[in-house]
Amino acid sequence: MTAKRVIIVSGGSWTDDYLEYISAGDLLIGADRGALLLIEHGLTPDIAVGDFDSVSPADAERIRSVSIKTDSCDPVDKNYTDTELAFELALNQRPSEIIMLGVTGGRMDHTLANVQLLIRALHHQVVCTIRDANNYIQLTSSQLTVENHGFTYISLIPATMEVSGVTLQGFEYPLTNATLRQGQSLAVSNKLAGPTGTVSIDSGLLFVIQSRD
Repeated sequence: MTAKRVIIVSGGSWTDDYLEYISAGDLLIGADRGALLLIEHGLTPDIAVGDFDSVSPADAERIRSVSIKTDSCDPVDKNYTDTELAFELALNQRPSEIIMLGVTGGRMDHTLANVQLLIRALHHQVVCTIRDANNYIQLTSSQLTVENHGFTYISLIPATMEVSGVTLQGFEYPLTNATLRQGQSLAVSNKLAGPTGTVSIDSGLLFVIQSRD
C-alpha cells in the first residue's frame, strides 16, 4: 500500500482546527486515543495502533470495530510508544508527507520523543511536520522555505550540538552565515518580513518552529 500523505493522530492536545489539515485521500493512522478522536469527529482510521490503555474497554472495542485495520500491542511488553509505532507504520507506506497531530501537550517526555521523530523522517527523505494549536514544527538539514501559516513567531532551535552557516532571507531579523549552538536563544522569536522566508544552513540539523502564545 502506498499513500501520498499520511496523517498521524495521537492522544495529545486536540483542537477542531486539526480537521482542516485532513483531506480526502489521506491515509489516517490513529495512535491509541488518537484513533478514538478520529472516530468521534466522523473519520474512519485506516489503521489504529497501540495498547489502547488510555481509553475505556468499550472505546477500545469501538476503535476495533470502526477502524479498517487494528494493530494491538501489549501495554507492558513493548519497546516503543504508540506514536512511534504509528510513525513506523506511516514510513512503511512510503509517503511523500507525514503530518503529526495530537503529539504534543501533556507529558513532556512524550512530546520531546515525538519531536525527535522529525529527525527519523528527514533521514528517510520524507517531509514531516508536527502541528498543534500554537505550533508548526519543521526540521531542515539544508534549505527550507518557510511559509506564513498565521503564527506570530518563528524560532530556530538546533537539533544538533551546533548548526553552522545559518542564513535567513525574508525575515525581520536576518542572519548571514551564523552559528547556532544548543543552549543559546539567539534565533528565538523572529518574524517573517513577507509571505515567505528562506532558512539555509551548511551543517547540522535545525528545528524551525512557528508559534504563537
